[in-house]
Amino acid sequence: MRNGVKAALVGGVFLGMVGAAGFGVYELVGDVGGGGDGVEAAAAEKPAGPPTRAEAAKAAKAFFAAWSRRDTAEAAQLTDNAVAARTALTDYFEAAHVSHVRVTAEEPVGRTVGYAVEATVSVGEHRGTWKYEGELEVVRGETTGRPLVDWAPEVLHPDLQAGDTLQAGEAEVPPIRLVDRAGQELKRSEHPSLGPLLDKLRDRYGKQAGGKPGVELWIDPESSAPRQTLLTLAEGKPGTVRTTLSAAAQHAAEQAVAGRAEASVVALRPSTGEILAVADHRADGFDASFLGQLAPGSTMKIVSASLLIDKGLTAAEGAAPCPPSATWQSQTFNNLPGLAPNEHATLADSFARSCNTAFVKFADELKVDDLTRQAQEVFGLARDDWRIGVPSFDGRVPASGGPDTAAALIGQGQVQLNPLTLASVTATARTGAFRQPVLVPRELIDGELAQARGLAPGTAAQLRAMMHRTATSGSAAGALAGLGGDIGAKTGSAEVDGQATANSWFTAYRGDLAVAAVAEQGGRGGESAGPIVAAVLRSGA
Repeated sequence: MRNGVKAALVGGVFLGMVGAAGFGVYELVGDVGGGGDGVEAAAAEKPAGPPTRAEAAKAAKAFFAAWSRRDTAEAAQLTDNAVAARTALTDYFEAAHVSHVRVTAEEPVGRTVGYAVEATVSVGEHRGTWKYEGELEVVRGETTGRPLVDWAPEVLHPDLQAGDTLQAGEAEVPPIRLVDRAGQELKRSEHPSLGPLLDKLRDRYGKQAGGKPGVELWIDPESSAPRQTLLTLAEGKPGTVRTTLSAAAQHAAEQAVAGRAEASVVALRPSTGEILAVADHRADGFDASFLGQLAPGSTMKIVSASLLIDKGLTAAEGAAPCPPSATWQSQTFNNLPGLAPNEHATLADSFARSCNTAFVKFADELKVDDLTRQAQEVFGLARDDWRIGVPSFDGRVPASGGPDTAAALIGQGQVQLNPLTLASVTATARTGAFRQPVLVPRELIDGELAQARGLAPGTAAQLRAMMHRTATSGSAAGALAGLGGDIGAKTGSAEVDGQATANSWFTAYRGDLAVAAVAEQGGRGGESAGPIVAAVLRSGA
């Protein structure tokens, strides 16, 4: 539960599948008799240490039995927070209209017990069967030493968080039918990454899209997050919400991230800013593509190189030596292993090979806020003013002093981007103009879109030349092999404290398509994120 286990719909074959997998399974429908707490009284000497596997099984069995027979008082007493547990259990039956519940438990793994729930939800004449899986942990009570369920909202349902409530009834917002730019429906079953996005679009645009509400069971979040529908008891009539997405690009993006752990990708059209695809493949279900906040590594050199050119410090064919190391304000920076130094390198050389030290060497010729202003005024980043149609993070490029001034030039320190913002940076480099990304038609978005001045023509031309070289003969060439035409790219790997392997970043454009991806702990940019970007570029959307 503490690791963000997600609910999964399970069919009637759950017990058979569990049995086939070799689990010991027992069904609990009020089979523990007597009042009390279902657990033997503590011995004269209070037990110590973590509960044993047998104790965990017994405590969970008693809790599941009380839960199954709707005895909220007894079930709550079998947890380490009886007050919170009883309130949540009461709401489970009353606010969520659960009329019957059956819990099927697996044999414990240590003190963790997995289980499946099958509940009947009844709202007026409408009934539905609600099935999901979860797990809980058993701990030893601090005062009694008894084994108790470690209470948290996730015990009742794995998607519940502190402050969330379960509700059932007529939905406030009708369901929606999500369609792409050509009117083709984008179904959740075919595009699983769009699930969280569909919930957000429904929450924001469902009332104005037409349609009729259905009868549902949902999570009502304490935060501003959209409501999450868990069960539909009576179908409503969906309204239609049109997006800028492309079904072809979305399909390619879904396929590309599916083979990578913790990966996200965004594709957009540089000439308009329209988002064509967004996909995430993550265990936690987080939409890191739009909301992620990670150091982008050397992909930030697109912004840094434009700053050096604009400041007149160098040019694409100007000097940018690549020494083996560079020290700035007592911090030493190195290049990736295997990168040979080149004291005669140009900026184009160091950009294409992704030399960190070449960029760090310029730190003492810049003001603390130069990179911040370049990011904000030229690329439209880090002002918290993007309105794309759903919540998004538009980057963080603070005016950091000390070693972070140099680190920011190579996308480390306190700089944070995500695939959406990096794809926008690439689109700006491709066209020279900043066009704020959008996910829905402009007329649906309240307020003005973000503005920025974009690149000077000469700077844009030099950036494109450097990115083209990177794509065809530099650090991005391997991932983009076989892709020709008007193409440019930049690789990145970002070190993160506590991670043994760096995050892999990659961004590229081909014609009127810009794509950016990150694969957490994926290593070098061309190794993990590169193939994701290449696959979406090949879709030709």
